[in-house]
Amino acid sequence: MRYAFAYGADAVYAGLPRYSLRVRNNAFDGATLGSAVTEAHAEGKRFYLAANILSRGSKLKSFIADLEPIVAMAPDALIMADPGLIMLVRKRWPDQAIHLSVQANTTNSAAVRFWAAQGISRVILSRELSLDEVAEIRDTCPDVELEVFVHGALCIAYSGRCLLSGYFNHRDANQGACTNACRWDYRVASTASTEPLAAASDPAMDATGGMSGEITGATRHPAADEVYLLEERERPGSYLPIFEDEEGTYILNSRDLRAVEHVARLVSIGIDSLKIEGRTKSHYYVARTAQVYRAAIDDALAGRAFRSALLTDLEGLANRGYTEGFYRRHAPSELQNYDDGASRNQRQIFVGEVTGSRDGWVDVTVKNRFAVGDELELLTPAGNHRFRLESMRSVDDAELQLAPGDGWRVRIPVPPGVPSTPERHALLTRALHRVLNPDLNPSRDSCSAI
Repeated sequence: MRYAFAYGADAVYAGLPRYSLRVRNNAFDGATLGSAVTEAHAEGKRFYLAANILSRGSKLKSFIADLEPIVAMAPDALIMADPGLIMLVRKRWPDQAIHLSVQANTTNSAAVRFWAAQGISRVILSRELSLDEVAEIRDTCPDVELEVFVHGALCIAYSGRCLLSGYFNHRDANQGACTNACRWDYRVASTASTEPLAAASDPAMDATGGMSGEITGATRHPAADEVYLLEERERPGSYLPIFEDEEGTYILNSRDLRAVEHVARLVSIGIDSLKIEGRTKSHYYVARTAQVYRAAIDDALAGRAFRSALLTDLEGLANRGYTEGFYRRHAPSELQNYDDGASRNQRQIFVGEVTGSRDGWVDVTVKNRFAVGDELELLTPAGNHRFRLESMRSVDDAELQLAPGDGWRVRIPVPPGVPSTPERHALLTRALHRVLNPDLNPSRDSCSAI
């Protein structure tokens, strides 16, 4: 939260553990939530609290009682999806602001007007909408606040309503217990046969990595040209038949959403809030995305042209490849390359967090390996500074050539052009030239990004 605010976010959203889709790795218990809301408001920022499960009946009995102390903390809004829970909150706290979660799958202006009539002050639109569809809803519903996602992980489901985790692990994604089953290691095979697929006792991998042989239980769908068969690495011999029709196929892993190139259009449409998905991400991820999208918003408001360097900045984050989702159905054939915003040797890795400075040296808590001679970048809320590391010391001022990795604490000189006391919330990253081009430095081990 603190890094998000320092690098340009106007608001954050967090999950109420028992009643949100943000159960995993969630440190926002009751006491922490109270201090977080107070701190956010002291900085003039907003704090939204997600209570967006699609509830089972067993949770209805305790919902209002559990929410009593939470609402007393005065979050700026509750993010909700379940109509029954919304009704309960509206009845108990009629003045509490409620934002409709993307889980509600709102895809048209009539649905927006319906929810506004129920007292919803902001609707978070479905991720499946195009820019033109978003603009149409804005024009038709000028008095309702609208929010859209612009960056982060995408579910292989309709705005997050996924059944895979519940099917495989009996951990329901709609109850906040998602195991990210869509991102497991699957092998894929296909067949063009029009006959039902018969059994094969020992299917073998073919030369292309697919599964040869016939698999039990996959009958062709009449609209499909091919049937695809999936085998998950930890479940050998268990095959999932899927098919692809004119709408696509819905079980395979997605790239991450990145829509920074569309911020100017969204600003011109009049969208009230742009949303970044940052669940279980590092504070480096939070800082970098907040900084980039803040810059894109400021550029759009000032009438400045989009800067492709913002794409490069986002390439440095851990990602599964990027997509602009459904915002554009067909990318134009313009000269600008928005699909691949940076060459591979420009990527970066989060290597350290600045914890203080003295006597012209910066104290760094190491997160990943870096060494003297590396190209580094110091990220601060006021701006970023690239430099080559010329020297390094241990905390007791012994000369060092290498910071091996997590758990180390080192000191580096204050980079040129940086104030003698770098700002709070400063972070350090390293260019990945040597990792992705090992011939430049064959003796160095590679590191993977967080």
